[in-house]
Formats: sequence, C-alpha cells, structure tokens
Amino acid sequence: MTLQTLKWRRILNATITSWFILAVLGQWLFAAYVAIFYGKATVTGNYEQWNKVLPKGYVPGETMSNLVVGIHLLLAVIIIVGGPIQLIPTLRKMAPRFHRWNGRLYIFTAFITSLTGLYMVWIRGSIGGNIQHLSISINAILIMLFAVLTVRHGIQRNLNVHRKWAIRLFLVVNGVWFFRVGLYFWLFIHQKPVGFNPETFEGPFLYVLTFSQYLVPLGAFELYQKAKEGNSTRIIKLAVCILIILTLIMIIGIFAVAAGMWLPKMQH
Repeated sequence: MTLQTLKWRRILNATITSWFILAVLGQWLFAAYVAIFYGKATVTGNYEQWNKVLPKGYVPGETMSNLVVGIHLLLAVIIIVGGPIQLIPTLRKMAPRFHRWNGRLYIFTAFITSLTGLYMVWIRGSIGGNIQHLSISINAILIMLFAVLTVRHGIQRNLNVHRKWAIRLFLVVNGVWFFRVGLYFWLFIHQKPVGFNPETFEGPFLYVLTFSQYLVPLGAFELYQKAKEGNSTRIIKLAVCILIILTLIMIIGIFAVAAGMWLPKMQH
C-alpha cells in the first residue's frame, strides 16, 4: 500500500466520521422535534395539532387508527435516539450488555415502526400518490429484511457481517429523515417548490427523492465499503468526493428544515 493510499484512507475515515456525527446530531434534533411537538399536543389533548404536519394524523372517532399513529411517532423517537448508539465502536466494546439489549429494542422498534408505517400509508391514507406509497412500502420491507439479517448474523457471531447489516438497517430506518433533509435542501436551493405540486405533493422531483431516500445512502455505503476494504486509491478518492458532496447536502438540508420547521414547531 502506497503512502498516498494511506493518506487518502485517513481522509476517508475523517470524512465518514464527520458525516456520521453530523447525521446523528440532525437526527436527534428531529427526534426532539417529534417528541416536543407531538408530545405537547398529546399531553394537552390537542390532537388536532398533529394534522398541521401529518395529514390525517388525527381523525376524530377513529381511536384505533389514532393509536397506531401515536405508537408510530413514539417508536420513531426511540429508534432515532437508540440507533446511532449501536454504531459507536467504543461504546459497543465498553458496554456489550447494553449494546445487546439496546440492539434488541432497536430491532423490535424498527420492525413495529415499519408495520405501523405500512398501515398509515395503505389503510389510514397519506399524502402523495401511489409511486410514493410504493417507495415507502419498499423502504418498510427493506427495514424488516435488514432487521432479520442483522439479528441472524449476530446470533451466528458473524460480527463483521452483522455490523454491515446493522449499518444498512440504520440507513433505511432513517429514510424518512433523509427525505425531509433532501426536500428542504431542494427548497433552500430553489427558494420555492420546483418539480412537484405542493398541494398534491406529487411530481417528478418527489418521485426521484422518495426512492433516493434509501437507495442513495445504501449506494454510498457500498462504495465506502469497497474503498475501505480495497487498495484502489481511485476508489477511495471517489468515495471521499461522494461523501463530501452528500455531507454538504445534508448540512444545508438540516439547517433549512430545522430553521423552517423543526425549531419553530418546537417553540409553539
């Protein structure tokens, strides 16, 4: 391995670490928003507030359906907070028992959240068209599939493979978060809705984004793995460039959605 390759490996490690830290901070901010906004509305009994952000989030008289939505929101907070903790190597080594129990909670929560998400899309009804609903369904299926594979390889003590599937699970679980960040990045750049109808929430841009929310992170991860495990300086440089671009998009998206939605909603 050449000195240049070693140098680019260090850059790759620094880049992925920076991406992870920023992503976690953004996700925890989103979790705080969900907990505060929906939690306050629930505690005060003002359930109609749900509908300001989540169309058909609360429907008077539909107790069971409303309960499913509430469970989905609660589990979303748990999974967003607990997921990143599983991927911190130091914590995994220092507290293996906590890692196992938190992992079990994470897997269970991911599975139930996927099922409640499918219910909300196909039975309760949601904004967007069938293309978005199909994409969300694929995302939910991937979450459940990756959850099973993560558990399977963990039980078999194939720890390297187990960690890879855990990371893939982490990425698809946060598909909704990636969607919001990508949407607000797009709105920040154009300063208005472009490529979609904000009333019907349909259009070519949203069709692309709804699949990109999990395909792009998964693709970036596979490229990172290839760069990490190989000795090609060219592949490592490509991975670094892609990760830097995605990180910049993420930073702008987090700023835009936090300033435009999360923080104002948390303050009311």
